[in-house]
Amino acid sequence: MRINIVYWSGTGNTESMAKLIQEGAEEAGAVVTLLEVSGADASALDADVLVLGCPSMGSETLEEGEFEPYIASIEGKLSGKKLALFGSYGWGDGQWMRDWTERMESAGAVLAAESLIVNDAPSGASAEQCKAFGKAIAK
Repeated sequence: MRINIVYWSGTGNTESMAKLIQEGAEEAGAVVTLLEVSGADASALDADVLVLGCPSMGSETLEEGEFEPYIASIEGKLSGKKLALFGSYGWGDGQWMRDWTERMESAGAVLAAESLIVNDAPSGASAEQCKAFGKAIAK
């Protein structure tokens, strides 16, 4: 199984999640490519599963400078695509992830796993959740 993980991280928390998810998926036998959104294009869709990661920003929105434009550029190509979403947050209750999940399902994406959110940096139990998420999407 080929998995592409595309993410944006401001403080490093979402990047840490991405690396833990990669580790879990690779432990499950997947071939994983990790891409910062600034280096990604529509070719990232050429995988069995596309995994997207972005922290909550502002009033619980996706990062607007790089990540939102990337999502907008691929949104019309997601119908039938197996997808997983993750991100970190420091406040709020995860509304940005619920909105994002609904948006991707409305675009026709098929979620490979329940979306994953972690408060601040992943450690302990939340780090294990990230690895388990990676293993789950690699099935």
